[in-house]
Amino acid sequence: MSMVVGFSDKKTQKKINLLYGQLLSKHGAPSVSGQWKLWCKRPKSNKEKEIIIIESILTQRANWKNVEMAVSRLKEARLLSLQSIAEAKPEIIEKLIKPAGFYRQKAKRLKKLAEFFVREIGGIDRVKKVETSLLRKKLLSINGVGKETADDILLYSFERPVFVIDEYTKRFVRLHELSNRFSYDFLQKQFETSIKKDYKIYQDYHALIVIEMKGRNDKKRYSNIHA
Repeated sequence: MSMVVGFSDKKTQKKINLLYGQLLSKHGAPSVSGQWKLWCKRPKSNKEKEIIIIESILTQRANWKNVEMAVSRLKEARLLSLQSIAEAKPEIIEKLIKPAGFYRQKAKRLKKLAEFFVREIGGIDRVKKVETSLLRKKLLSINGVGKETADDILLYSFERPVFVIDEYTKRFVRLHELSNRFSYDFLQKQFETSIKKDYKIYQDYHALIVIEMKGRNDKKRYSNIHA
């Protein structure tokens, strides 16, 4: 029977930190271009925070180019805000976000999420008054918002130190043999107990993992980082 690597394993914690440094040396700051130019930007305006919330739904099962097309169409229609989405008819949103795929499903999710922030929370400015665990619980209660989407919003929009676990992170963990347990909660705890509790590090590390693992897929090449 193989030994389960736990998040209290000091050797694994050291390895996780070493890998972060190597990713940073290889790719540099992730905020240079693409999705991460906004998502890793610091600080962000309220408008930019709202765009990330919208993109967190659009990016579900979609490539980034198609997300950008949908965002561009929303912007042209003056619907790139939570207030305007909350007030818009679902069929209008569906038509605009069609490039991102699953547009009927995502339009419903966008409406629910926008209504939550506009009507229940009272706007982006009031989010800072809501404790992280409570905000996460409320986000997870919204249909179509799972752990990854909720944590994307918490980390990248509201700068809360919660580490995002996605398929790229799981593949990264497998590649570097950081664990043989791959549940969302376990891996999140593993990263959060290994790295300094700093939203800036969490943002950059997660973004760099995505960049690295996408690069391995797109170019079919092996990573030159190791630990």
